[in-house]
Amino acid sequence: MKENKTKGQELQEKLAHSFENAWEKQNKNDEKKVFEFSENYKKFLDIGKTEREFAAEAEKSAISAGFISIDKAVGDNNALKPGMKVYEVIRGKSIMLAIIGSKPLREGVNIIGAHIDSPRIDLKQNPLYEDTGMIFLKTHYYGGIKKYQWVTIPLALHGVIIKGDGSCVSVNIGEDEKDEVFTITDLLPHLAADQMQKKMSEGITGEGLNALAGSIPYEDEKVKDKIKLNVLRLLNDKYGITEEDFISAELELVPAFKARDVGFDRSMVGAYGQDDRVCAYGALMALLDTESTEKTAVCILTDKEEIGSMGNTGAESVIFENFIASLCFYTDNSYSDIVLRTCLKNSRMLSADVNPGVDPNYEGVQEKRNASYLGKGLVVQKYTGSRGKSGGSDANAEYVGYVRRLFNSNGIIWQTGELGKVDQGGGGTIAQYIANLGVEVIDCGVPILSMHAPFEITSKIDIFINYRANKVFYTAKE
Repeated sequence: MKENKTKGQELQEKLAHSFENAWEKQNKNDEKKVFEFSENYKKFLDIGKTEREFAAEAEKSAISAGFISIDKAVGDNNALKPGMKVYEVIRGKSIMLAIIGSKPLREGVNIIGAHIDSPRIDLKQNPLYEDTGMIFLKTHYYGGIKKYQWVTIPLALHGVIIKGDGSCVSVNIGEDEKDEVFTITDLLPHLAADQMQKKMSEGITGEGLNALAGSIPYEDEKVKDKIKLNVLRLLNDKYGITEEDFISAELELVPAFKARDVGFDRSMVGAYGQDDRVCAYGALMALLDTESTEKTAVCILTDKEEIGSMGNTGAESVIFENFIASLCFYTDNSYSDIVLRTCLKNSRMLSADVNPGVDPNYEGVQEKRNASYLGKGLVVQKYTGSRGKSGGSDANAEYVGYVRRLFNSNGIIWQTGELGKVDQGGGGTIAQYIANLGVEVIDCGVPILSMHAPFEITSKIDIFINYRANKVFYTAKE
């Protein structure tokens, strides 16, 4: 027998609002899609552990989906037509893709942007040194890390070495089970009395993040630094490099373990680099699965966000503006700078980045009424920044209302969130740099636990909802 609702219950249902568990909204068929999507996502994470690797795998996936490089697409005709799918890789570290819509670019484009770099440990330009019968690698960490989390775990070495003759050598050591790995050592508890008295931020120092890399000496009594020479010999045999070649190398130490399911119910993904590759993957896959659009759909996957988006592969550079200018030029016979400016003014963007989910072990840093939760869907974040919203983006109410209507009308499960209590701290995304060009931007992404740690946690349901929301946004007609 159906229970009659009281007047108060009906009024509460009509006026009040709460965010619900997204798993409870799924049927069995949807749940199957969620798990299938996450399996492909985990494979992508294992392949793309650095910005170069992610960009390369994104390009490979794009080509398989019918995208062609923008230079090849325009060819001698010097034109892009509706329905064409194009991309551009910027210096091997960022990639931008677009599906040309049926409407002129002057009317604006729908953009989703994410970053594909993650916190890690980089090798210095002169990394090799020998000490106490061992060889170590000097490092400089990249992005915001808790240094103590990176010791005593297996590390893989990824990157490129540009040799003296200009040729490029790719390095990927530690991912295969038969590969050697590297590690940063720590003190045993028995001798760590002084270390344990220090602040967590001081217990492991930046200059102390030296990776262990060998211990067998070269057999020659007249040679100094025999262990270092033996390692150089091994590297020369395998890669044809000398010690000087490290100066023109970009080598990154990342966790050697693979993406794994987390929990008895396998409802979560644990992996390195989910900030922000979880959003980047959803943005990429949503575009690759889109056939045609009215407004041109653009996906931008950039580098350097973890260190402020600086540099010529970061969002603060002109790479995004240049890409949009190219699209405008090759689709508009009467191109001028005002065409680009009008396009940007009329464009909308989701700045796709992760949001710190509430962790009950550390819930004191969150204001729970305005925090995000794993399993409650996509996070729509009006503003970022720290303390007084400093250094972040703050979307206007009209645009927040637009995104809200778009998601509600398409059955997208979403929630709101912020970066923690007001005076606790904060951070930013690439949103502010695109907003500076006049584009409507809001931060929007997947909630995450243990952000910036070597092993971050996301919910599979949120990962899939992010993908669905991205498809809806790309094809939005308003």
